[in-house]
Amino acid sequence: MTATTIQPGAPKVRGSDPDLQARYFHIADDAPLDSISGERPRTLHYGVGGRWKASKSTRTMPCHDPSTGAVIARAPQCTAEEVEEAIDAAVKAFPAWRDTPVTVRAQVMFRMKALLDEHLDELTRLCAQENGKKWDEAKGDILKVIEVVEFACGAPQMMKGESLFNVSSGYDTVQFREPMGVFAGIAPWNFPAMIPQGWMVPICVVTGNCMVLKAASYAPQCALRITELWKEAGLPDGVLNIVTTSRNEAEIFLRHPAIKGVSFVGSTQVGLHVYATAASNGKRVQALTEAKNHALVLSDAVLERTAQGIINSFCGCAGERCMALPVVVVENKIADALVEMIVSLAKGMKLGAAYDKASDLGPVVNEGHKSFVLGWIDTAIKEGAKLVLDGRNPKVAEGCDKGFFIGPTIFDHVTEDMTCGREEIFGPVLCIKRVDSFEEGLKVMNANRFANGSVIYTESGHYAREFAYRTDGGMVGVNVGIPVPLGVFGFTGHKQSFFGDLHCMGRDGFIFYTETKNVTTTWFTGKAVPAKVSTWDGTMTRG
Repeated sequence: MTATTIQPGAPKVRGSDPDLQARYFHIADDAPLDSISGERPRTLHYGVGGRWKASKSTRTMPCHDPSTGAVIARAPQCTAEEVEEAIDAAVKAFPAWRDTPVTVRAQVMFRMKALLDEHLDELTRLCAQENGKKWDEAKGDILKVIEVVEFACGAPQMMKGESLFNVSSGYDTVQFREPMGVFAGIAPWNFPAMIPQGWMVPICVVTGNCMVLKAASYAPQCALRITELWKEAGLPDGVLNIVTTSRNEAEIFLRHPAIKGVSFVGSTQVGLHVYATAASNGKRVQALTEAKNHALVLSDAVLERTAQGIINSFCGCAGERCMALPVVVVENKIADALVEMIVSLAKGMKLGAAYDKASDLGPVVNEGHKSFVLGWIDTAIKEGAKLVLDGRNPKVAEGCDKGFFIGPTIFDHVTEDMTCGREEIFGPVLCIKRVDSFEEGLKVMNANRFANGSVIYTESGHYAREFAYRTDGGMVGVNVGIPVPLGVFGFTGHKQSFFGDLHCMGRDGFIFYTETKNVTTTWFTGKAVPAKVSTWDGTMTRG
């Protein structure tokens, strides 16, 4: 699974199963040519028990190159039987992987980190091609996988328990953290590498669990390719299994008795369903959902640097990230100047192919999502927001005229009765709300039902501290437009941006994927046998 140059008609694996495949995809010699690229799309497979298999499903999802509009692959919508097969493979692999010493499991992480470094450019290009992130953003998507894999190398330290001699006379207690079994990961399309293969897989498997990963059908190839690298790193067969399927088949994860927990990233509506259904079936759940992050810009802010930060924060990744900055709340006395700066910077952005390193802004993921974002722009206009920069018909680089591009779009004078300023748009659209003071601005921000991130731009230590203490946001930036913490801290959304008790990554991540066992011991040798054993069997220290 180390080859990076793929020839059409990749061979099948010899053996008794006609559905076995050599890699995560093949290119059929008789597949129709794509009308835009003139090339044959890849046919993608699912991974189960360390093997790639062709799905028996007749349903597929087209995967586009958002920069050109070409169909580059077709993802199978795996059947319920194939999802069950993946779960069964994980269940079979769990006992041996659980019993593998954590130091040995950590060695897989070290090897995986080296492989990700080796294949960084390949994975960056794949991410840019299937998702539309421009080159440095796509590279960051992969680097965030590496970041969590590096953190997972410390599993022996993170999994250490606690102990205490003489909890009562002659009794000792040791607390252990143990793996639980099989987990399901349900990933979105907006970070096709970081979320499934960074947020979900490394901590799950290094703690001794197995995982069945549902990759996003729109953009699954990064997750599939990295699964190949996990096998090369020495992860045993069945520890990680991967499928692409519809929501109907994904329901199996929420109810299957062998699934101990579910990690989900997606919309709030679906996240609530995942949380309620899986929890009611006795599973652990972490559901990371939508956001409408706000930044408060005070009159003492350094305007030029603030404007640059806002451009990066609302246009970065084409606005398709739950830590984007789609709303700016600005004090009236500087609002006109700030809006002018932001508009000027936005007008200078070059829209082009995601894998062209000269591009400043890439496309959104597909035509359906482009229509969704354009619908929100129309809604904002109807609601009375002032359109100061229209990105609906942008100029794009040569060869990108059929791509899914939306230029930077800016609305001023957005008020609290407008849905465009309250709900997630998930595109390069900025809403500007005007206020007269810090207190008014903070009130506007905290009124939103989402609370992933919140930002303040100011040079005042007093207001920065007040903001950090009083904001509802779970990840707070002081002059930092995208305050995503390192994986060692975890991703800590609040309110309707998160449902669950334990966040992904950080210490929470290790707790989520393990359960606690307390072992209390005493020894009778050399002791007088008591006339009677107490109700608490000697562990009570109060008479």
